[in-house]
Amino acid sequence: MDLQDQLKKLFPDHQPSEEPETEDNTPHELFVQKEPMICKYEKRKGKPTTIIEGYEGEEEDFKILAKEIKTKLSVGGSFKDGAIIIQGDYRDKIMKILQEKGFKTKRVGG
Repeated sequence: MDLQDQLKKLFPDHQPSEEPETEDNTPHELFVQKEPMICKYEKRKGKPTTIIEGYEGEEEDFKILAKEIKTKLSVGGSFKDGAIIIQGDYRDKIMKILQEKGFKTKRVGG
């Protein structure tokens, strides 16, 4: 007895749909701006942080970018008030990631 037969016994009134479910796997395109994004270093409560500001696109795109940076660097961070806050001093690595995506970056501080 296969799975289809078992499901027919459990749900005799159910009619399976014939059309297969399709997934939308198109990658989301980020808005690449002309103005440079600011990548700066600060110490907050004695701990080093990297802050990325200056994105002019949609907030959802910036959140997607923040998640991608955090996963690539395997670090913690957050998204607050239109800025990505990354734990630690990763300015060089973040600037390299952003430049590979086509963004212009500007290093500020320290």
